[in-house]
Amino acid sequence: MDWSHSRADFPILNERVHGQPLIYFDNAATTQKPRVVLDRLRSYYEHENANVHRGIHELSNRATAGFEAARARAAQFLNARSADEIIFTRGTTEGINLVAAAWGSKHLQPGDKILLTEMEHHSNIVPWQLLAARTGAELLFLPVTGDIGLLDLTRLDEWLTKGVKLFAMTHISNSLGTINPVIELCARARRMGIHTLVDAAQSAGHRPLDVQEIGCDFLAFSGHKMCGPTGIGVLYGRQEILETMPPYQGGGEMILSVSFQKSTWKNPPHRFEAGTPDISGAVGLHAAMDYLDAIGRQKIAEHDQELGAYANEKLAGMKGGIRLFGPHIGRAGVVSFLLEGVHAHDVVTVADQRGVALRGGHHCNQPLMHKLGVESTARASFYFYNTKQEIDRLVEVLGEIQKFFGV
Repeated sequence: MDWSHSRADFPILNERVHGQPLIYFDNAATTQKPRVVLDRLRSYYEHENANVHRGIHELSNRATAGFEAARARAAQFLNARSADEIIFTRGTTEGINLVAAAWGSKHLQPGDKILLTEMEHHSNIVPWQLLAARTGAELLFLPVTGDIGLLDLTRLDEWLTKGVKLFAMTHISNSLGTINPVIELCARARRMGIHTLVDAAQSAGHRPLDVQEIGCDFLAFSGHKMCGPTGIGVLYGRQEILETMPPYQGGGEMILSVSFQKSTWKNPPHRFEAGTPDISGAVGLHAAMDYLDAIGRQKIAEHDQELGAYANEKLAGMKGGIRLFGPHIGRAGVVSFLLEGVHAHDVVTVADQRGVALRGGHHCNQPLMHKLGVESTARASFYFYNTKQEIDRLVEVLGEIQKFFGV
């Protein structure tokens, strides 16, 4: 596939940074937006802007139609059984917090266990810590095997016990590039009667997702990591489970009736969408999903892995000390590394002066960093609009950084 045609869809890729052509390798943090998404946002505000559901005038009807069409599109994107299984959120973080608050507070008791993995983002750790503090539940962590960054699945049966009520796992690690076998993990949990949640923040825009095939009970992702706007995300939940859950927040839109003493709730998903939603974000996300599927998510996945493997090979071949993290094969388009004798923040700062956007720090993975014995790493993360030539330039820049710091 000629990916140069896709690059032309992203106006920001023509930017210059510090006088240098932009090379954007911070896609795990947020992706850039194609012109079709930008145009859809502008069109919404110019022709449809109104509040949804509660109005009966034409603009409200247009806004409602666009918002609910985005919900139906998200169901199709995930192969959910119904649009009623799609809840709009601010992103992955809010989706996980919603499950912790609404499902967890109702179903967990003292002594119950929540199983996570050692590679989880803070968004899939902190909400469960808060829930455990409220309910008396206990957190368990499936180990990661050293720098290679794979889950130790040989010990999974030790952790998947009847005391575990929920297994929450990342699909793709934002630090290691590890692609976890979520279909297998969810199937093994389901045989034990354990509910499952998949953090798909790093996978939703990078590969096909089928929640029925995965077999998860919940799945969350963020629009801004898949060419969509910021501030919009999706939580998928099995309808029969959502129907058992109390509201996450109270306010307008999520009610059937309100008296001074009592309120009753709408059915899911509207029960979980109190107040005015991010309407423009939803319609922008719809455009992003259409755009990605027009390219082909399987093609994107293959390109991601090709770039990840190429970057890993090129970085491993550099002269001087470099430490790479994550799998040697089968990785997603994420490569984390440390240059010997150079702090990750210095690597990112000097690279930025040369037009290369990386990210340095703990990547909201502090427990994983501590497990690896480091405080931070530098990270290059790729998307379908990136090229091998850009990776070659990254290797050149890193060589210049080594010379600059005398390492």
